[in-house]
Amino acid sequence: MAAKLTGGAVHISIDVLADLAGYSAMESYGVVGMAAPSLRDGLVQLLPQQKLRRGVKITNSLDADGEELPDQVEVDLYVVIEYGTQLAEVSRNLADRVRYTLTSMTDIKVDRVDVHVLEVRVRQGA
Repeated sequence: MAAKLTGGAVHISIDVLADLAGYSAMESYGVVGMAAPSLRDGLVQLLPQQKLRRGVKITNSLDADGEELPDQVEVDLYVVIEYGTQLAEVSRNLADRVRYTLTSMTDIKVDRVDVHVLEVRVRQGA
């Protein structure tokens, strides 16, 4: 990813964008944790703080000809949501927060944020 600067460019790795999205997601109300997108035996494992990027998939957006747009991305978040919350509202707020964080911190346009709720769980210690 490249953000535009006067007289140059800043290149931001996909991993950094995924970290920003993961940290932003964890600060969102109703999110218990991030989960890896692949389900093995139907079990969802919460990811530890240092591996949140595994619960985020970021890809370059494509133009009408199928060419990658260097400063536009699409985000997929794989999350575990707290039991008893409004899933649609938590998902909407989560998508808005991640979009805002990535746009404001990197100047990269976020075309789409898809939230994949892999499990609903009671928050431990609540």
